[in-house]
Formats: sequence, structure tokens, C-alpha cells
Amino acid sequence: MTDQRRRLVLASQSPARLGLLRQAGLEPEVIVSGVDEDALSAPSPAELARVLAEAKASAVAGRPEAAGALVVGCDSVLELDGEALGKPADAEEATARWKSMRGRAGVLQTGHCVIDTATGRRTSATASTTVRFGEPSDAEIAAYVASGEPLYVAGAFTLDGRSAPFIDGIEGDHGNVIGLSLPLLRKLLAELGVGITELWSPAAS
Repeated sequence: MTDQRRRLVLASQSPARLGLLRQAGLEPEVIVSGVDEDALSAPSPAELARVLAEAKASAVAGRPEAAGALVVGCDSVLELDGEALGKPADAEEATARWKSMRGRAGVLQTGHCVIDTATGRRTSATASTTVRFGEPSDAEIAAYVASGEPLYVAGAFTLDGRSAPFIDGIEGDHGNVIGLSLPLLRKLLAELGVGITELWSPAAS
């Protein structure tokens, strides 16, 4: 019997996003977009996250190897004091970022874009989750920055890594903070006429 499931392509090299999709029974192909994130801008952090997600999805959807597939693009920024904070440039910036975040709350904005390359239809939206930061000591911040982890993640933190003990709580979708909101993805796929259960890998069905 021929497998009639649609191909799903993740336009991101994020292992966290890939892990979330796999845990939900999906097995996407990964095609990295190569988009220059610094070249894009938007009037607000939420809109910037969506613009970045759309740029990533569009870049991959236009490639021959993505023909006929559903392409998912995502990008996250931390909104703090009205500014969009992505990955810190270096250890010094990561340290300063954590010292400014501790004891406060920010909003993790993750843009999502889904493009059906078979029809040309697309849809996008941003999911928002409030993150309440704890108060790690200077020594704890130094140790965390020395681990290298904050240099590779938006906002210089992650819920599924070494900084988890420094997060007091969140309000909203847990997965969104890690990098992808599965409930929002389900809604966007539905807008394109695709049920998320139709994309489950055989082992999960």
C-alpha cells in the first residue's frame, strides 16, 4: 500500500523544534533556510517573529526539493521592555542580558508560517508566552554563560536546558517557549485544509 501522507518540511535547524514535532508523532524533513535574520525588521517583536518565520518558510518553499511539501517556518524572540531580543552576540551580552532579566517577566514570541507548496497557499501567526525569570546569582549566571548554551537560543535561555532552574514559571504554551507551539501549528494546518493527524508517522498512528 502506498503511503499517501503529505511531506512535512521544517525550515529550521533547531533540534528543539524537531524534537517537539517528533514527540507529537510527526517526522519532518529538515531544510535549513539560510535567511539573514539581521536583515529583517518589523514594528513590534511579535510582528518581527512572524516576519522571520515567513522569510524562512518562503526561502525553503521556493526550492525544488520542497516541491509538493508542507513547509513550516518558525522563529522566536524574547520581548522585554518592548524590544525584541534574539540570540546574544557573545558571552558578554549573554551575561548582561541575564542580569537585566532576573526577577522580571518577558514575553517569548514565536512566529509560525506554514506554506503548502502544492497549492501556493500560506498562513502565519505568532504565539505569545509570558516567562517569569528567577533570580540566579552572578556566579550562577557566569556558570550558565560559560556552558555556551545561551549563545544559541533566542532570549539567551531555554526551558529544556541548563537554564530551566532559573525560570520560575510561564503563562501560556510550554512548547512555544522551546520553539514551536503545537496547538498553533494544528490551527494553521487546519486553515490550509490539513489535519495534523493526517501527518502522523506510521509508528504513531
